[in-house]
Amino acid sequence: MTELTLIAANAQPTMSSREIAELVESRHDKVKQSIERLADRGVIVRPPMGDEQKPDAMGRMRTESVYLINKRDSYVVVAQLSPEFTARLVDRWQELEAQSAFRIPQTLPEALRLAAEQAEQLEQQRALIEQQKPAVDFAKRIASAEKGVHLGNFAKSVGLGPRKVFDILREQRVLMTGGARHNLPYQEFVDRGYFTVRQSTYEANSEIRINHTPLITGKGEQWLTNRLISAGVLKAVAS
Repeated sequence: MTELTLIAANAQPTMSSREIAELVESRHDKVKQSIERLADRGVIVRPPMGDEQKPDAMGRMRTESVYLINKRDSYVVVAQLSPEFTARLVDRWQELEAQSAFRIPQTLPEALRLAAEQAEQLEQQRALIEQQKPAVDFAKRIASAEKGVHLGNFAKSVGLGPRKVFDILREQRVLMTGGARHNLPYQEFVDRGYFTVRQSTYEANSEIRINHTPLITGKGEQWLTNRLISAGVLKAVAS
C-alpha cells in the first residue's frame, strides 16, 4: 500500500478515493461506485473530482480521476466498505494531520506570505527584546552586585589605592592576615552579606591548586564606604 497523501480542496483536508481503496485493500472503481451510491442516497455530500498521477504496470505515469473525500465522509465510506479498517483510517488521519502541521509553500504567493509572517514575528521579537532590555540590564547589575566585585575595583571607585584598602581592612580585622587565608574576610562579615569568596583552580608544578578571591557585595560597598568615611579616610583623600 502506498503512503497516503493529504490533499487540500478549498482549504479543507481531504483524502482521495484511490488512497481509500489502497487503505481498505479494494479496487478503486468499486470504491468510487460506493461513494457515488452513498452520495445518491444523501448519506454523504457528493465530493469534488481531482486528478492524480499514478504509475502503470510499465512504470509510466498515468492521470487518474479521483474523488476528494473530507474526513467525516471518509469514515462513512470506509464503514460502508470494510468496517474492520476503521481503526487504520483513524491512525492514517492522525499521521496526515501531524504531517500537515508544517507545510512547505507551494506557490510564490504562499512563500511571500510565509516570509512576511516570519518577518513580522521577528520584528515583534526584536521589539520585545528592546522593551525588556532596561529590566534585563537592571537584573544583571543586581546579580553582579550580589555576586560581588574585586576590592581593587571598589578602591578605585572611591578614589583609594587597592593596597591602602587592604591594609585598612586587615588593621580593622575585617580581612585575615597571614597564612593560606590571607586577605580573606572573616566569616562574620561574610554572614552579614558584605563579602563573598570566589573559588577557582589553577595548575602549578603539575598540581591542581585552589585560589580564593575576596569580593565585596553591593551591600558591603555601602557598609565599607560609610566605615571609611567614619574613619576619616575618604574625607582625608577628598580634601
